[in-house]
Amino acid sequence: MSDVVQQIKDKLNIIDVISPYVELHKAGKNFKGKSPFSAEKTPSFYVSPDRGMYYCFSTSQGGDIFSFIQAMEGVDFKGALKQLAEKAGVELVPEDPKKKSERDRWYAVLKEATDFFGKQLETKADAKAYLEKRGVLAETIQKWQIGYAPGPPQAGWREAKEYLEAKGYKKDELLKTGIIKVTDGGKEPYDVFRDRIMFPMSDTSGRVVAFSGRLLGVNDKAPKYVNSPETELYKKSDLLFGYDKAKHGIRQLDFSLIVEGQFDVVMSHQAGYSNAVAVSGTALTLHHVQLLERLSNRVVLALDADRAGIAAMKRAADLMLKRGLDVKVAEVPEGKDPADLVLEGKDKLKAVVGKSVHVIEFLLHVLKRSESDARTLKLKAREEVLPFILLLPSRIDQEHFVEVVAKEIGSTTDAIRYELDKLREENKLKPISSEKIEDLQKEKPRTSSDVHKKAYISLLAAIELVPAEDKKKFTSLTDEIVSHTLLEVPDATEIAESTFVLEQQYEKIPKQAVLEEVIAKVNYFKKVVIQDQLKKSRIKLSEEGVDQLKVMNDISGWEKLMREEPLTIEGYMSKKD
Repeated sequence: MSDVVQQIKDKLNIIDVISPYVELHKAGKNFKGKSPFSAEKTPSFYVSPDRGMYYCFSTSQGGDIFSFIQAMEGVDFKGALKQLAEKAGVELVPEDPKKKSERDRWYAVLKEATDFFGKQLETKADAKAYLEKRGVLAETIQKWQIGYAPGPPQAGWREAKEYLEAKGYKKDELLKTGIIKVTDGGKEPYDVFRDRIMFPMSDTSGRVVAFSGRLLGVNDKAPKYVNSPETELYKKSDLLFGYDKAKHGIRQLDFSLIVEGQFDVVMSHQAGYSNAVAVSGTALTLHHVQLLERLSNRVVLALDADRAGIAAMKRAADLMLKRGLDVKVAEVPEGKDPADLVLEGKDKLKAVVGKSVHVIEFLLHVLKRSESDARTLKLKAREEVLPFILLLPSRIDQEHFVEVVAKEIGSTTDAIRYELDKLREENKLKPISSEKIEDLQKEKPRTSSDVHKKAYISLLAAIELVPAEDKKKFTSLTDEIVSHTLLEVPDATEIAESTFVLEQQYEKIPKQAVLEEVIAKVNYFKKVVIQDQLKKSRIKLSEEGVDQLKVMNDISGWEKLMREEPLTIEGYMSKKD
């Protein structure tokens, strides 16, 4: 895999990768532009074509072309690798040509179906009138590829099937993409979507993988909404409706707006909330949360205010607070949804979202509206609200809501703290779930102090700034020191930040002075590593059951390294020659 990554880096210039997203201008050896991760007036986003590295000083994130595509497209490393490999013309692990051809056909079927539904909408006056009544503009219809699936009473049961088969697609392909379904009794399969307003659902790359259809006519026997069945391309626990179009908006607005359904997403975008998404056919999952937190750690929930909507908010809040996200709720008037508010006027939705409150405050409001008895209110707050306080990662934040809850239910902060302590103890007694055990097993032990890590970051950053022939030598020296430790390589953001800062410091000093700076960092890093290893070995010497002779030999070896003369510029140049 590392060979493939290097091949991609060799073939792609970081400027070519970033420039479609950011307007860059030459700034000395580097390029500079406004941050794509935040709305800023003064450019603080730097790109180094020589090092293939970027850093954004306004949001403190940086790295290489892979981390940039991950951040901008909201994909994981595997997704970024796939996109960049395609751009670079580098072949990944070869996919079975037959399987690839099959998947390509499935995508083609869904695209053809999207076009078919779009053409049908143009000729269906009732469907166009319905969308107009809901306030959907023509440009919104085009942007979201909204269509219409014909069906009874004015059309047949197999309109899409017959159209797609006439285009050369096989029945098996239509079944595998969820366009048609089989019947009982061995009759000919028929369309899944009939007489419905159609919303194509896309993956993170914007490819249509499924549909959601809203019933147009009156039919008491048919559900209002029907979604595609799960297929090879569509997993409802993975897909967020609108995510492919909301990625940039989430980054720019620095929060995700989670709404109930397709109309809510579409109308929210139309009203300027280009950060709106919705789940389809399932509750919010961990995968959904992971997609959103790549772009922002702030979320606003604008779900229905009925019993089901509140239950959904609680489930979503539980999942997101555990991961450290800041979760607020837009209190949508009961009986209405975001689409209704936009229809009344786009400022209506803006007013509601602007007054969003933390989910804990929202739950208190709901509780106070439903419980008039003071004692019942306090007891229910203990069961329904306090557990959410424990999910907050910051004790300071927890203390804030201790005071909020105490005031809202007419209790004391001491009483709230006492109940929280009891809940903590109860949670400790609960058996650890298998998922939690897996998470703990995945955690890597911390093996270095902050001083240790900072020295390593500073050294790696400095090495980035020396000529190629020196870089190779210094990297070899660093690897030799690190080989004696369990030290992990810092992440790309940390190295990028330190590199761009050092570059400004080194910009006006001679080349030899830069080498002397790097040599000083090598010596310092070597010193802190040896001191750390000596400390650990001496502690180990006092433990029972250890091979004391071996530990003594280790200590002797570290002390010998400590006595070695520090590397000098003269010594380095002679070794280099």
